[in-house]
Amino acid sequence: MHRSPTPWHSFRSQAGRRTKLGHSFCLLSWVLCAWAAQPALADDYQGPELKGETLTISCPWTGVEGDNFRSVTALFERRTGAVVHHACSQSSEQAILANAKNGTSTNISVIPQPGLAAQLASMGAMVPLGAKTQAWMERAYAAGQSWAERGQFSNAQGKKELYGLAFNVNVKSLVWYIPKRFQEKGYKTPQSMEQLEALTQRMVKDGVTPWCIGLESEAASGWPATDWVEDMMLRLHPTSVYDDWVTNRIPFNDPRVLEAIKAYGKIATDPALVAGGPKAVNSTSFKESPRGLFGNQPACYMHRQASFISSFFPERQAQEADFFYFPSYVKKMLGFPVLGGGTLFTITQDSKAARAFMAFLQHPQAHETWMERGGFLTPHRAADRRKYRDRLQRKAGDILLGATTIRFDGSDLMPAAVGAGTFWKGMLDYTGGKNLEVVTADIDKSWKALK
Repeated sequence: MHRSPTPWHSFRSQAGRRTKLGHSFCLLSWVLCAWAAQPALADDYQGPELKGETLTISCPWTGVEGDNFRSVTALFERRTGAVVHHACSQSSEQAILANAKNGTSTNISVIPQPGLAAQLASMGAMVPLGAKTQAWMERAYAAGQSWAERGQFSNAQGKKELYGLAFNVNVKSLVWYIPKRFQEKGYKTPQSMEQLEALTQRMVKDGVTPWCIGLESEAASGWPATDWVEDMMLRLHPTSVYDDWVTNRIPFNDPRVLEAIKAYGKIATDPALVAGGPKAVNSTSFKESPRGLFGNQPACYMHRQASFISSFFPERQAQEADFFYFPSYVKKMLGFPVLGGGTLFTITQDSKAARAFMAFLQHPQAHETWMERGGFLTPHRAADRRKYRDRLQRKAGDILLGATTIRFDGSDLMPAAVGAGTFWKGMLDYTGGKNLEVVTADIDKSWKALK
């Protein structure tokens, strides 16, 4: 049987107190603290006998991603005898909701947005996974309590229960850079936010531009700025403040929210710190923005963006890039927060095979099967990290394993009219020079109008 590795938490004092010295040590020794030992291999998955059983699954994965997911379900079929039917498309969320209303749901529904899961739970269209699954998630996943909380939603009676098991997650708290350019300038990758701020100022003194930021994304323009704000919220304030903010228990113009937005604005609105200045930030496509890192005379030296952004790098130069964790403040003592997300596997039509499949997802092999194919990250502590297809995937996986708290994208958690509406637009307005107090008051007013 496998044994659990030692997470960074075990480096705390025997009395259980997190000292400032211990926190600083972990910040400066990320890999050691995040994952001190490679777990022993788990036994191969051997599922229950399900010959004659059929399992239907709705999911958002098509193309290569769809093929990767089918490799996971194929393992389940081989080891149980069940037959899996897929109903996967890029419009799966609309189909899942329509099926729930019509009483024609598949056994398993894979949900990429927590808002849909919350809606289905309130309709009574999902089956609770139970205390045993919740206890497993809290124990088996790094930052397990956070992941368990992310899968909890209120049912029709207002009672919160666990409905979603996170599988195939992503990391947004990354800063991309070109190691060769850092080496030429004598820069070291920062291990704390204090060091990152000092590095930013050093770059200015050296006559280079620290950051590239691009907010243009057609109808979705502005969302990259909201990610910046969300990451800063997690580094400036406890997660309870973040949770209150994304549910409007504190107003959008609360001083703590203003502080996080100003931390983003300190960079995005300063022509010395961001390539092209704030006008370029608003008009540059998020897809084109990271290209400023490349070339013999780069437009910038750092770019904060999620793991997916590498698909937009110049093809011939993509291998030059690397990333580091968007760090936390030593002085704040808030651990290692990670902004991310992940698909939630839910039972929307109960069956013996559905229950067995949810148990299968708890086995390391379900994760390792996709890890080997690429485009997959997991917080599962017992999954063999050597199975990751490449170095960058493994490195992003290590960041997940070192996380003390996980929070989903804040704008995704807010009502669509705010998160994908006034919040996005407000960040464009603020970056373009509009008064922050006016911007945030308008966003809060739009939220209040929905109640």
